[in-house]
Amino acid sequence: MELTARQARAVEISKLYDRYNTSAGRTEWTTGDLALGFVGDVGDLAKLVMAVDGRREIDDARTRIGHELADCLWSVLVLADRYEIDLAAEFTRMTDELDAKLSVAVGN
Repeated sequence: MELTARQARAVEISKLYDRYNTSAGRTEWTTGDLALGFVGDVGDLAKLVMAVDGRREIDDARTRIGHELADCLWSVLVLADRYEIDLAAEFTRMTDELDAKLSVAVGN
């Protein structure tokens, strides 16, 4: 599945969350809510990375790290959609810039 298909799936799930939240009497998630959730997921990911690297004790950290990375990716994909960012194009642009900069730095 390519990036645009994954993003479409992430957006589908975010719409289900919105329906779930409104049916439970809560509001739909704003971009701020999504960003705060992302920050929390990044914190959870950091703890799992420390555990996998032996600097922290968390049961099944190696197994759980994939799920947390997917949580982070979901947030990025949904935020990109909400802000109408072409993530694939931005990723290409960013990596091309890094490639050019680093190639010069290492003498390629």
